[in-house]
Amino acid sequence: MALLQQRTLNVIASKQTDLLSNWTAELESTGLYRNIKPEEFRQQTAEFVRLLIAGAGRTESGDLREASWDEMRQYLEKLSYIRVQQGFDSQQTAGFIFSFKRPLMPLLQGEYSEESAMLAEQLWALSELIDDLGLQTVRAFQKSREAVIKRQQEELLELSTPVVKLWDGVLALPMIGTLDSQRTQVVMESLLQRIVDTGAEIAIIDITGVPTVDTLVAQHLLKTVTAIRLMGADCIISGVRPQIAQTIVHLGLDLQGIVTKASLADALALALRRSGLTVTKAV
Repeated sequence: MALLQQRTLNVIASKQTDLLSNWTAELESTGLYRNIKPEEFRQQTAEFVRLLIAGAGRTESGDLREASWDEMRQYLEKLSYIRVQQGFDSQQTAGFIFSFKRPLMPLLQGEYSEESAMLAEQLWALSELIDDLGLQTVRAFQKSREAVIKRQQEELLELSTPVVKLWDGVLALPMIGTLDSQRTQVVMESLLQRIVDTGAEIAIIDITGVPTVDTLVAQHLLKTVTAIRLMGADCIISGVRPQIAQTIVHLGLDLQGIVTKASLADALALALRRSGLTVTKAV
């Protein structure tokens, strides 16, 4: 990879004000970055140019993995994360970097107007560097987006598995949707922690909102029930509809030892009786 000459970096630094102005105008003309505040935009462009000059001035090979480019990589990661939060896609994020080529070209043409060979060399070096930075931005963007998606999925899992205190010593976990391995882990962690926090003796798992129960789902339920028992609490599974009951029978699943009820109300009534309580109508 060709390297930028110090002379080129000096030109970029000396013409930085005009360069930033032209670059910002170029970006604003696309209409893709209207949601970014002008002050934030100026800070991002100025920081990029500063880090470009600093990194290119210290590098010996142009490899972005070198320590001389550490600050630039951190900047691109931060920028990509911000763009993810702002709702931009990877193309728009990388386009922010690639667009820097346009205002740079006339700057170098003016500096090397009488040195065609040097002009070609520096234009190529600049193009390669900007391309590498743009690709680094795409990688950082994808990593940031995956991290955001993973966090959102974890938050949704937590929201979809709320542990509710129905009575003193009685907890309920209403399940909605498919029960898979990842969700089972979240269920067990949240439910077991609540048992520890509240000292509950009975936990009700309501599967009214679970569309189907197959062998895998049943295994997940059994694991959860076993974990609850190891914590010293009893478990009741409610919401066993006729279709689910037939499916369990046809699959030959063994749920012996597990108390099941047709509805959450029935399960709560049983839990209260086990706690020595009776619910009666007020006269």
